[in-house]
Amino acid sequence: MKKLQNISQILPKHLVWDMDIDTLDLKKDKDIIIPRALLATTPATFLHDITTLEQVYTKSQIVKELKSTKERISNKVCFLVSQRYHVPVFARFK
Repeated sequence: MKKLQNISQILPKHLVWDMDIDTLDLKKDKDIIIPRALLATTPATFLHDITTLEQVYTKSQIVKELKSTKERISNKVCFLVSQRYHVPVFARFK
């Protein structure tokens, strides 16, 4: 994990409407934070969203959490991540 930041700089409050953002820990809760940070991303906002995550998490952490999450991450987001990191294409939905 890279330099820690305030969680609200990584994750907008509306993406964690169902939990208290102040109780999230960047290290322990990466399985929540990484998918939620990309949940609402679009091709237009992807670069900003992914570079924000990269300030805190490694590329391998991002890919690992996206592959294993139960969040409804679109296949388009998975494709964009695959292209950015030059990893085999993966999909959340078949």
